[in-house]
Amino acid sequence: MRSIRLSSLLLVLALAGCATTVSVPTPQQQAQAQRAEQLFGNGQYAQAAQAYQALATQYRASRDHFRLRAAEAWSEAGSPSQAAQVLNGVDRNRLSSVDVRHYDLLRAETAMAQGNPALALQLPVNRNNPLPAPWHQRALELRAKALAATGQPWQAARARVALDPLLTGLDREHNSQQILTLLAGLGADALTQHLGNVSPNDPMYRWLAQALGQLGVPVAQAAPQLAQPVGTLLPGGHQAEGYRMPQQVALLLPVSGPLAAAGNAIRQGFFAAYFQASHGLDPLPPVKVYDTAGTANGALAAYRQAVADGASLVVGPLTREGVSAIIALPMLSADILALNRPDGQAMPPPRVTEFALRPEAEGIQAARHMFRRGLTQAVVMTSGDSSAQRAADAFKIQFEGLGGHVTTMLTLDPAVVNYETQIQSLHLGGQPAGATGTTPVPDASASANLHTGIFLSMRPEQARLLMPQLHLAAIKLPVFATSHIYAGEDNPVADGDLDGVEFCDAPWLFNAQPGLPSRAAVATLLASARGTSGRFFAFGMDAWSLAPYLDWLRMHPGSYLPGATGRLSEDGFGHVHRTLIWASFDHGLAHPLDGNLQLGAPITQPASTGSAPTPQMPSPASVAQPPLPAQAGSVPADNGY
Repeated sequence: MRSIRLSSLLLVLALAGCATTVSVPTPQQQAQAQRAEQLFGNGQYAQAAQAYQALATQYRASRDHFRLRAAEAWSEAGSPSQAAQVLNGVDRNRLSSVDVRHYDLLRAETAMAQGNPALALQLPVNRNNPLPAPWHQRALELRAKALAATGQPWQAARARVALDPLLTGLDREHNSQQILTLLAGLGADALTQHLGNVSPNDPMYRWLAQALGQLGVPVAQAAPQLAQPVGTLLPGGHQAEGYRMPQQVALLLPVSGPLAAAGNAIRQGFFAAYFQASHGLDPLPPVKVYDTAGTANGALAAYRQAVADGASLVVGPLTREGVSAIIALPMLSADILALNRPDGQAMPPPRVTEFALRPEAEGIQAARHMFRRGLTQAVVMTSGDSSAQRAADAFKIQFEGLGGHVTTMLTLDPAVVNYETQIQSLHLGGQPAGATGTTPVPDASASANLHTGIFLSMRPEQARLLMPQLHLAAIKLPVFATSHIYAGEDNPVADGDLDGVEFCDAPWLFNAQPGLPSRAAVATLLASARGTSGRFFAFGMDAWSLAPYLDWLRMHPGSYLPGATGRLSEDGFGHVHRTLIWASFDHGLAHPLDGNLQLGAPITQPASTGSAPTPQMPSPASVAQPPLPAQAGSVPADNGY
């Protein structure tokens, strides 16, 4: 990480704030020191050090201050021995209070540079007295290095975690890698023990979870703490806080190939949000669509062409393989909002943010939801497809991480229509009625199921078969599910058997997110907004809405974007998280549990007055895009490609 150094301006301000000093230059001496300051500011540290030492010789009353500045310059020049030698000639008792803290920091840094980390840890800078912000960052970095060098990796990681929110850009990326390297070196067993000793609200928790994940040990995730929506208007009432629109946007999607239907739905959602934002006061950047054909090679070719065309933000690609291929490039020339997350737990590289409709997110939120409802035991019943299994596995990890217990995990073959044997093996509720229609016999274990719930991870067709059989077996436990159980549109006849089932989903499907175009209105114009493809349409809307707030969300924990697919927040690792709403079936119709949730409107740019318009799809001249492809059949309910 680039060292964080004292600016000349900060020095002048610090000197001006000293009410009583012993060794502080007069205004005349400060004016004569401007040459040395200029050399320092230009990176000519050795020359600056010599100039400061000459001033120390010339002005006896201020010599300790000028020697201190000379030591700083020698340190910057990479000469710790000369810095230490000059510091030895400084009388600490004759320094101002600000210079004393600077002196202690420099002594510790030179001790560290000379291979004496133990001494660096013993010096006063590591004990008390708050430091000005740039010095505080330097002190934390110094402490982290010294702790690591003295065999204290856990304490070193904690120091770097404290440093993390104070950094930006490449400095922060480097610091993040250092944290994970320190933690990984402790091993999975030690990390698991530390995890049990920290609160989910402790900043160390997410770092421990990330490090364990990279070691192949998945752990429960802490819920995002959502405090403040983005888009607060700054004084003047026009510019939104955190709003920074890219200059040119490239949208990388499969316009052709087997994933064209998914790409089409995302693209139309993206431009629906774009055209809505065009009713604001500021001009929007041009957007150009590039066809990836749904392959890794296609994604690479599209990315390279987008960069050559001048894109400052690339949105996409959609497949895991395509994202992996692009982020593996040795250098990225544009910021990227990837529309998927590669396999594994590695952090995205610098300039990359990952946003995906991952089934794992739904399993995690279902576990939290059930646990908050007082359910401490869960039966998991899942289909055999990959998305269903991923959601179920994530549910189990999260539920048991919260303190619950998954008693059974059953995989049901969707080709089978009779699940009586599997249901009886659960020993839940009562035994099924006999052939004569007698009343079910209560099971002795029923009283033990008061705190038990059922989690389903399957498509609606399979759930419609399963639920009547659970009722026939007199199992009256609460049932929860992922969004996969809802086909995305009302079907009261077919879904009547799902009454009472609660599931998490995107708010836009139920018009539960104010400020967005009505789904019903959009669906009358565009087939891609109907059924399960509506989730992809909402995903595309959010991809546009995130564009101006990516940096802000990452740097401001607790901030979120009220989006079409949920409340969107971003962690320090570059992952966008979705907080979904909960709905349930009643008389075969799906309704949000809290009605219109009034989550706040997503603000993608300073808005004009009036209601959200229904988007008109013809493109302005600034948007270059290929013709809309025909619908290619149904669209999967998640983008786990």
